[in-house]
Amino acid sequence: MVYVKRLILKRDRITQWDKYPYCLPVLRQFESLSFSKPVTFLCGENGSGKSTLLEAVAVGYGFNPEGGSRNFRFSTQDSHSPLYRDITLVKAPYSPHDGYFLRAESFYNVSTEVDHLAAVDPATRERFLQQYGGSLHEQSHGESFFSLILNRFRGQGFYLLDEPESALSPSRQLALLARMRQLVQGGSQFIIATHSPILMGYPDADIYLIEDGELTLTPYERTEHYIITKQFLGNRQRMLQELFEGQDFTT
Repeated sequence: MVYVKRLILKRDRITQWDKYPYCLPVLRQFESLSFSKPVTFLCGENGSGKSTLLEAVAVGYGFNPEGGSRNFRFSTQDSHSPLYRDITLVKAPYSPHDGYFLRAESFYNVSTEVDHLAAVDPATRERFLQQYGGSLHEQSHGESFFSLILNRFRGQGFYLLDEPESALSPSRQLALLARMRQLVQGGSQFIIATHSPILMGYPDADIYLIEDGELTLTPYERTEHYIITKQFLGNRQRMLQELFEGQDFTT
């Protein structure tokens, strides 16, 4: 199931290409991005713009910039870019029954808001928290991350994840793949910004690689994330030797 089919940049509205985020190389030639499969990955180096694009989709769709569902309206600090104002999201004629924007960098703020909402009515506090597997602050970072995905993601949903691997061990990343499979089979769509070669291994997903200012649909085995990880695991000693001999750590 695909609920958002395309992102279109309104280039005629942009007048300051030297200002962030429009100064990002990926946006210089960017016109549109298609989502044709239930799972789409955005990958690239730090600062390439993958999280910026994901954030624009999230805010443009109506999610809170810091994360949460479309009903979350809290704000601790407005740090999101104005890119969402200059995009059009082409949506399917049908709507999801659920949705969530999960971003690693502001997950603490979301957890705090969940506890705040639960405390509004003491009579329903426990029932409300059950939707998240309990208070997220009373679990480890990784446990709370996975607990939210396992319990709060109900299916037939539109889910945006920004670097979810930052809180998950390799085994939990594999568990996330299994959970994603369940949700996709139940009619969900995922768009994920990630560095994880484990998550990008999801079968039949579209992987968009941002590299040298270009956004390219790339086979899994041709991503740098896969290539470097495979080389390191297969030739660890040699790669470490070359790395250490070629790097001056004293400067």
